[in-house]
Amino acid sequence: MADIGIGLTGTPQHLTGDITSEATWLITMGCGDQCPFVPGARVEDWPLPDPKGRPPEEVRAIRDDIAGRVRALVAREGWGDALRA
Repeated sequence: MADIGIGLTGTPQHLTGDITSEATWLITMGCGDQCPFVPGARVEDWPLPDPKGRPPEEVRAIRDDIAGRVRALVAREGWGDALRA
């Protein structure tokens, strides 16, 4: 991620009720049937491979896939229009 100017710090956390209690959208990545239930939230699971232990070129491909999915989500929901207003 550093090669595109994004720093990552900290340790990933498991999703808990405390973390998701105020979420209106929850995008999970590859948890399938194990995804948490969040009352009132729209949940979308993106079936992605775990990048852990993969070579850099595979991690970049996963990262780029996520970026494309985020752009598509923003366009589909019309959020880009709200940001430009």
